[in-house]
Amino acid sequence: MMFRIGDKVVYPGHGVGEVVAIESREMMGSRMDVYVLRILDKGMTIIVPVAKSDEVGLREVMGGEEIDRVFHVLRERKRVSDGQTWNRRFRAYSEKIRTGSALEIAKVLRDLYLLRAGKSLSYGEKRMLNTAMELLAQEIAVASGEPPQRAEARILSAFSDVSAKPEG
Repeated sequence: MMFRIGDKVVYPGHGVGEVVAIESREMMGSRMDVYVLRILDKGMTIIVPVAKSDEVGLREVMGGEEIDRVFHVLRERKRVSDGQTWNRRFRAYSEKIRTGSALEIAKVLRDLYLLRAGKSLSYGEKRMLNTAMELLAQEIAVASGEPPQRAEARILSAFSDVSAKPEG
């Protein structure tokens, strides 16, 4: 997929960025076209070779139908398997987040939120819950043209039936 300057794109693990330039650069002894991305939430710049954009998972921001599917995933109430150790769960969730798929990130957020209702999360799981929330809220905000705080409130409303165990 080819992107143009000004397009909003999702870079897995970092969130929504804007294509600020498309340049030809000398890299590893050869000339290649690259996207110059500015990650909106962090202000960082990432260079992605155009030829490798699919490989790294660079994609368009989700549309309305995918937002609906994300909220459907968030509202599912399936039992979260907590029989595995937290670090094994952490690795599995990390892999899902690295895919950059909004649906996979929604599953991580849902599972951790539901797990938190029954027991305390590890420090790493708490960070991952926050990362999943930030990535999802940011993309939903950009996709729907609303402030990130509003998108986060909409996400939290999908969990209105779940009471979180107090962290201590």
